[in-house]
Amino acid sequence: MIRCLECDARITIPKDVIEGEIVSCPDCGAAYEVYKESDNFQIRPARIEGEDWGE
Repeated sequence: MIRCLECDARITIPKDVIEGEIVSCPDCGAAYEVYKESDNFQIRPARIEGEDWGE
């Protein structure tokens, strides 16, 4: 079980998750990137890059 770093809610990681996939907290909507550490999946805040509209 993994807990949200923002609100401490439970985040369910799908069994078929792959490293680098983005998961969201069902309570607060925070986005996290899944990474593997010592054969276990962990989460870290996802980097959301904005669109470059040519400005």
